[in-house]
Amino acid sequence: MRKLMFFVILCMLGLSFLNTAYSQQPDSKASVQIRIEPNHTNSLYKMGEVVSFKVTVLFKERPAKNAEIYYEIGPEKMKPMLSGKSSTKGTIILQGGTLDQPGFLRCVVTTTMDGVTYRNLATVGFEPSQIKAVAKMPEDFLDFWNSSILASEKIAMDPVFTPLPERNTDKVNVYQVSVNNYMPGNKVYGILCIPKKEGKYPAIIKFPGAGVWPLYGEPNLAEQGVITLDIGIHGIPLTLDPALYSALNAGALNGYFMYNLEDKNKYYHKRVFLGCIRAVDLIFQLPEFDGSRLAVCGGSQGGALAIATAALDKRVNCVAALYPALCDLTGYLHQRAGGAPQIVYPEYINDPIQQKKIETAGYYDTVNFARILKIPGFYLWGFNDEACAPTSTYAAYNEIQSPKELFPDPRLGHWSAPDQWEKVNNWIFRQFNNNTH
Repeated sequence: MRKLMFFVILCMLGLSFLNTAYSQQPDSKASVQIRIEPNHTNSLYKMGEVVSFKVTVLFKERPAKNAEIYYEIGPEKMKPMLSGKSSTKGTIILQGGTLDQPGFLRCVVTTTMDGVTYRNLATVGFEPSQIKAVAKMPEDFLDFWNSSILASEKIAMDPVFTPLPERNTDKVNVYQVSVNNYMPGNKVYGILCIPKKEGKYPAIIKFPGAGVWPLYGEPNLAEQGVITLDIGIHGIPLTLDPALYSALNAGALNGYFMYNLEDKNKYYHKRVFLGCIRAVDLIFQLPEFDGSRLAVCGGSQGGALAIATAALDKRVNCVAALYPALCDLTGYLHQRAGGAPQIVYPEYINDPIQQKKIETAGYYDTVNFARILKIPGFYLWGFNDEACAPTSTYAAYNEIQSPKELFPDPRLGHWSAPDQWEKVNNWIFRQFNNNTH
């Protein structure tokens, strides 16, 4: 059961942004492992300070004395400054150089044994609290979103609640819900969990990671006395044959985050962002909702949606975002890592369509929502994230002026564990307890 729940959490947090090569998780059981240790245990350095990486290749938990490695060292997601081959003879020290501006330096090491290539990485930060966002806020940013929300509100919600009794617990009723969104015929679907005991409850809305997934709801969390709503973003039911979602992931919705990017009004995510506001509308229509305590949260794409929703809708009380996507999307135009999905590249800067995409990106960049955020927030990400680059997430975080708490972990890639989500939930409940009505 614990393995199933861990798989569900990973799906929610946007595994489609990953490729097959990412940082090894600490509990890796592979017979061959690569350990990379920077010379500062906290992985943080001053600009100009030289970093070194201790590399050990283990075979069956013992140092491999003749392991051949290939390494690349440089700013994350950019062309490496240093690269080469070497033999570890058990352990080797790689001199990694330094950075003269705030950012992250990454060491990637591969080794091949018996025809199988193994890979790991370590990333260190150089004064990340000083990273400045390069995203520009369009002059009509707020007007665009306020007018879009007003137009969406003219569409009757017509909520539909479909009981899912097979998912109920002794204390919680579970439903698939749908509401109209954005334009006639367009819908938002969600899995809603409501405590059975009569009363008024706070609520948590969870937004999904990138991809196309079935959703299962949070009945165990709802048993603690909270309404939960997990929403999908694609306007399709969430309880269909899993094979359908796999087919959509590989087919019609593969790369959906690029659809109509050249037009801010037709871009795929406009309906998505407005659907998140629609989810808030739904919560406020529930008779079981206490009318005042609402949190939004998510990871990766879901983290971006949580920040955007919290920024645009004053009814939200607190936000929790894990490794949010869509941060500082134009970073690559400034010779540094931008956020996932990587939709803006410097080699196309003179393409007229690319210019339109850059303009559209400003309306959906998490940095610009971070700039107008007014409520308390919980944030968590890892230095080894190869999808949502920490340079980009820090760029957004550093723009936030409201109360905020950050829990960075140098070891983490683009994933999280159940205990981290437990930390998120505990933080949200503390916010609820501080906002009793």
